[in-house]
Amino acid sequence: MENLELAFFKARKGKDAKQEVIIYRSNLAKNLQTLQQQILSGEVEVGNYHFFTIYDPKERQICAASFTERVLHHALMNICHAVFERQQIFDSYATRKSRGTYAALYRAEHFQKKYQWFLKLDIRKYFDSIDHSILFELLQRKFKDKHLLQIFKKIIESYQTQKDKGLPIGNLTSQYFANYFLSFTDHYIKEHLKVPAYVRYIDDMVLWHNDKKELNRVGQEVESFLLEKLALSLKTKTLNSSQHGLSFLGYRIFDTKTTLTKRSKMRFVKKAKKYNHYLQTQQWTPEEYQKHILPLLAYIRHAQTKGLRQKVFKTLG
Repeated sequence: MENLELAFFKARKGKDAKQEVIIYRSNLAKNLQTLQQQILSGEVEVGNYHFFTIYDPKERQICAASFTERVLHHALMNICHAVFERQQIFDSYATRKSRGTYAALYRAEHFQKKYQWFLKLDIRKYFDSIDHSILFELLQRKFKDKHLLQIFKKIIESYQTQKDKGLPIGNLTSQYFANYFLSFTDHYIKEHLKVPAYVRYIDDMVLWHNDKKELNRVGQEVESFLLEKLALSLKTKTLNSSQHGLSFLGYRIFDTKTTLTKRSKMRFVKKAKKYNHYLQTQQWTPEEYQKHILPLLAYIRHAQTKGLRQKVFKTLG
């Protein structure tokens, strides 16, 4: 029950004003007891999804689980996080404590300065392409509790983009499953192919080497592994000189400097104007404005953007 209470507090974070959270909290003890009974029996209720589309930075369909399901997801991952974590290599940066976007950026900057060539791999529609049977087989390698595996299977099978494929973008369990799914490729790249420098953030994969031909060969090996072992296909492979710049996580990383990509600059300008409009028209309080603008500024300050910031805020007055 302590774990379920912790799961509730994690699931409600930033959502206290939402009606479904208010309703759930109004009868918290009974709702958590019901969830506990469902977990113990294996009869969890999953698949109550709400769909919406976002366009930031590109069009994506987000699948939001019901609040009860989100509590379930947190309860599971509170316990299973350590097992998933042990599977990860050092240079995997998503869904992990003490990692994240900026840690991945710093590591990529380091490798850009150290190696002459990089290879960037882009998986075609990654979340939509994850094969349910392959994922479940891989989960069985790490988890032996049949009861838990039954719940995992129900969650996996509650959603599909095509027959027996796809994970919903937006679910906590999807983040863990997707990160775990590609971790086997990470180990193949580092331990079998012996690539000296490699970073992955979800399905953004970058490899570095001083030998262009060797990097090209490695890229072909990785492409074959993804297709044969995980039934995933690559959209593009970008092999280029480090001095020409790597586009990664919204940044453009050169061997001597880091800038924003053109798309990231446009997003910053658009959001800064929108946030300023909300403040000026009193749709937002100064506190609400600050809550949104500070993370935006933190993101662009990791690149050489002083001139851009001055120009935008001078325009906004």
